[in-house]
Amino acid sequence: MKIEKIEFTCSSPSLKLCPQEEIPEFAFIGRSNVGKSSLINMLADHKGLAKVSGTPGKTRLLNHFKVESIVNKTSATWFLVDLPGYGFAKLSKEQRAKFEGLIESYLQNREDLALTFVLIDSRLEPQKIDVEFMNWLGDNEVSFIILFTKIDKLSKAQLVNNLAAYQKALSGSWAELPLIIPTSAETKAGREAILEIIEEALKEIYQSE
Repeated sequence: MKIEKIEFTCSSPSLKLCPQEEIPEFAFIGRSNVGKSSLINMLADHKGLAKVSGTPGKTRLLNHFKVESIVNKTSATWFLVDLPGYGFAKLSKEQRAKFEGLIESYLQNREDLALTFVLIDSRLEPQKIDVEFMNWLGDNEVSFIILFTKIDKLSKAQLVNNLAAYQKALSGSWAELPLIIPTSAETKAGREAILEIIEEALKEIYQSE
């Protein structure tokens, strides 16, 4: 896939205010401070596309970016969606419930959602909140792929061990484990693999129409 153009479309506080263009959407979500904005900028090859903040939990809306790409020498348009993070942002109980409701509403009800990418910090042992979130996705039949972020901060041996730990943590709930792609915003590791997955999904969508 070749990305020809990508630009910010809108930030929506609710599902009903999201774009109504009926084109495929690929959503990115992760716990606060997982490096989501940096990864989106790496994927888009655009350093300033998603705002990178030193303060976790700054993404609090459904952010749509329209992507114009070339798939099999044919134009294909899709949305990259930056979802609010979950976890350790300093929010009140009321605010947290609001954002959780926004995320769940989007993931369960957005008809144009083609695939969700769940970002996991590769440096950490399996976190309960991440495992519970992925199990929730499975229970609600939301298709997703795991992106291990910040792998440039680990040795190869550490990465292998942490991958195995996550696979073990998920194995009790999954007959078939979700795909895990190691990524780095610094080295661009995983970029081509992510774009290939999106490309294959777009091919299936457009061929079925």
